[in-house]
Amino acid sequence: MTQDTDIQLSGPFKASDGSGRAHDASAIRIFDEGYGAIDVYVDFKAPISGLHKDKALIGAVVAQLRTVGYKGPDLTAGDPVLQEGRLLVLEAPDEFTAFAVSKGWKDLSEDF
Repeated sequence: MTQDTDIQLSGPFKASDGSGRAHDASAIRIFDEGYGAIDVYVDFKAPISGLHKDKALIGAVVAQLRTVGYKGPDLTAGDPVLQEGRLLVLEAPDEFTAFAVSKGWKDLSEDF
């Protein structure tokens, strides 16, 4: 993990899914994979398999992002292939870029 490519946006928080179950998240972070798009990674302490499209869970993550300064549109479910047992990957809208830059992210694809 380097400061240039992996940036933590939030520390631990609780997020509830659509059935009301609470899940402990340890962090929200972004990682630049060099292609200019931003995926948002949410690390959970226990498995959340099958919940990557849960609107309530995604809404809880967006609410947490708003507490740390994000003001743009909601994030959406990321590619199902990217999801892991304890990891929720969300796709950020273009408007997220300004927030990410304010947290130290830089588009590594601009260097090429």
